[in-house]
Amino acid sequence: MAHPAWDDIQPLALDSAPLPAYGTGSLADLLPTLVAHQEVDGFAPAIPELAPADRNCVFLIDGLGWEQLRAHPAEAPFLTSLLGSSRGGTGRPITAGFPATTATSLASVGTGLPPGAHGLPGYTVRNPDSGELMNQLRWKPWTDPHAWQPYPTIFQRAHEAGIHTAQVSSPTFEHTPLTKIALSGGTFRGRLSGEDRMDLAAEQLAAADRSLVYTYYAEVDGKGHRFGVDSDAWRGQLMYVDRLVQRLAEQLPPRSALYVTADHGMLDIPFDEASRIDFDEDWELRAGVALLGGEGRARHVYAVPGAEADVLTVWREVLGEQFWVAGRDEAIAAGWFGPRVDERVHGRIGDVVAAAHADVLITASQREPRESAMVGNHGSMTPAEQLVPLLEVRS
Repeated sequence: MAHPAWDDIQPLALDSAPLPAYGTGSLADLLPTLVAHQEVDGFAPAIPELAPADRNCVFLIDGLGWEQLRAHPAEAPFLTSLLGSSRGGTGRPITAGFPATTATSLASVGTGLPPGAHGLPGYTVRNPDSGELMNQLRWKPWTDPHAWQPYPTIFQRAHEAGIHTAQVSSPTFEHTPLTKIALSGGTFRGRLSGEDRMDLAAEQLAAADRSLVYTYYAEVDGKGHRFGVDSDAWRGQLMYVDRLVQRLAEQLPPRSALYVTADHGMLDIPFDEASRIDFDEDWELRAGVALLGGEGRARHVYAVPGAEADVLTVWREVLGEQFWVAGRDEAIAAGWFGPRVDERVHGRIGDVVAAAHADVLITASQREPRESAMVGNHGSMTPAEQLVPLLEVRS
């Protein structure tokens, strides 16, 4: 069934998997649009609904999907009051990109590129050079960040064009590889409390006639993973971040635009055998598989050489009623990772890619005990995971 707010997403030939709105309304299109309006060379406004502003601030709330926000108006009265402002006053969301996961989405935001170009196409993916699984959020095992993602960030290009550029986030993130390749450029300002981040973001926004500021909050996602998106803990975080957004909005300097968005949504998956398929206990799914990557709702499956076709057949037979299951070339041709996939990225994508459309996970209780215990999950192309707000406040 089509989602009424998902106008820009076109059904794919492959089992009608919905394609993210790359090029017209995805996270990768946000910063290119903002800096195009700030007259940075080489960019065009990809999200046509957004109007120019001299000072732009992006506040990314990890894990706050469009559907979850709309379902909790009592906990988020200020954010709810902004729903009609989303995507330039159309009252519509944008899409995250595939997979809908933090490392992939933050790289899309910061580089202005879809996953197939920036090269972070999943939570864990195979490094073709070493043959090992690499966790792109924690950057383990180590690999050279700028070889893995060689493109400059939008922040770097804006800074070089004379725009005052700053990132305001937790000090923990200042020197991480993900920050270096996705969010670096200009000045990093570390602050522990959410209130301090909002105050400093407003100061940085006012620091020049043209400015680009990014700020971030993680714990909505953290509580969702641990307790679920309908838990008291998650609701408490939503109430807190609602106050943070209002605090920042009330301090905007003149000629500013604040955009509130997220890297993905989330949904809770029941703890039962029908909803959680354990790869480590399923001999059919394990047959011919050398490495299991990705995450529960967006799996990259790397086959033993020569077994690729058999693994694809089995995964389709076992999971086809609950997952969109594609071979690597099929997923690339269908545009799951964007309109292009760079050569260096090709081997990072699984021989088989499985994206859940039912409320189900492929866990790995022995290999991934921490991830397998999560209540809230994300990664796939369903509306609950894929749609994110683009709320707007102007001064």
